[in-house]
Amino acid sequence: MTHRGRVVLAKVGLDGHDVGINLVAKSLVGAGFEVVYLGKRVSTDLIVATAVDEDADFIGVSCLSGGLGHFAVKVVERLRADGVDIPVIAGGIDEPAEIEEMLAAGVRQYLGPGSSNDSVVEAFRSAGLR
Repeated sequence: MTHRGRVVLAKVGLDGHDVGINLVAKSLVGAGFEVVYLGKRVSTDLIVATAVDEDADFIGVSCLSGGLGHFAVKVVERLRADGVDIPVIAGGIDEPAEIEEMLAAGVRQYLGPGSSNDSVVEAFRSAGLR
């Protein structure tokens, strides 16, 4: 199987629901990605520091309890401040206006509830093509 890249995944905010992100991790590993899962309630600083330390190709952040856009944008801003270009993909629930704002701020793709395993894998594959 071809190595597709290293992904740092993390739950942000106060969200404690991790079934979905574990399924995302499993789908990515099955598609040839290496996954570093940081767990729940992870800070922006830790996400970015780990991505840099692990030489990650992608970052995936997830939140189902609201605030996804806020945290995803913070990750993008921190990467820019550090001069690092790692694509960020966000998954979870937020208001449509927040989703639009995070995409405008540089989040590469948003995946909502019910996204298929194939669409998740394709989101990461296509994020690496830009």
